[in-house]
Amino acid sequence: MTWWPLIKVLPQKTNLHFVKYARYAAVLSVVLCVASIVGCFVPGLNMGIDFRGGASLEVSKPAGQVIQLEEVRDAVSKLSLGDVQVQGIARLDTNVQDGSTAIVKFQVPDGKDQTQVVNEVETAITAATGQVAYSGVSVVGSKVSGELFTSGLLALGVAIALMFAYIWFRFEPQFGFGAVAGLLHDVILTFGLIVLLRLEFSLNMVAAILTVIGYSMNDTVVVFDRLRENLRKYKTLPLRDVIDLSLNETLTRTIITGVTAVMVLAALAIFGGEALFGFSIALMFGIIIGTYSSIYVGAPIILLWGVKRGGTEEAKPIKLGMASRP
Repeated sequence: MTWWPLIKVLPQKTNLHFVKYARYAAVLSVVLCVASIVGCFVPGLNMGIDFRGGASLEVSKPAGQVIQLEEVRDAVSKLSLGDVQVQGIARLDTNVQDGSTAIVKFQVPDGKDQTQVVNEVETAITAATGQVAYSGVSVVGSKVSGELFTSGLLALGVAIALMFAYIWFRFEPQFGFGAVAGLLHDVILTFGLIVLLRLEFSLNMVAAILTVIGYSMNDTVVVFDRLRENLRKYKTLPLRDVIDLSLNETLTRTIITGVTAVMVLAALAIFGGEALFGFSIALMFGIIIGTYSSIYVGAPIILLWGVKRGGTEEAKPIKLGMASRP
């Protein structure tokens, strides 16, 4: 008997009653969403350089010598300047990225002189990596950072609106409302995780949330597509049973896809360094919560709303937990 591949361990057919526990899941989701929204204001998001403002400078060595980015990041992080970003860039004279040039971004604490902070950063980098040249010192003001933050939130809003339009076009309006409710649920709870763990909210986090939106929508489309097929196939079966059937038929696929993605992101969080840790954690959480929302947010809303079956017969909405199972 072989245990490889491991996916053979998963049951090919399940008969779980998801809708039975939809009311309890709804209460849990509402509580967590309210707590996440409150947390975004008190204590608030831990803004990174991209949205809070700070300073940046270019560090370079002679051609052929390599700057160890982790050494630079560790040296600046010890100064307790908040979010620190270190990225390799191409040399200005050759336009070739050979590892000899990097750009360092860091926050300037309130009440501290910018010139003094820059000097402290340069001293720390020199002590950690040896003699280097510094140039291109610049400051990102709070106004520019505020505009960037607004643009990031706008990008999230536009993404959700486009997803709603896609589901509306492909399925029916009630499917669209269920999908958008699931997306909002995933985004809000991901923000709650960022607040809870005090992760730096930067452009990387915006990219992570956009990726979560895409993954959640992909999983929701798979469930909705199977639900639509079963609604046409089982026209007399109660709607709650059709939803349970559709969720069970897609469950194995959902588990395999989710576990695979989480495994890759876990490796990225462990070996990707500090720069990718927050991104990986947020994305892992988003994938897990996106799977949950497809089962306990999107589908139950369709149960409450009701759907047309076979193009003519209207399935009346059923109150969760009130109908009896045959």
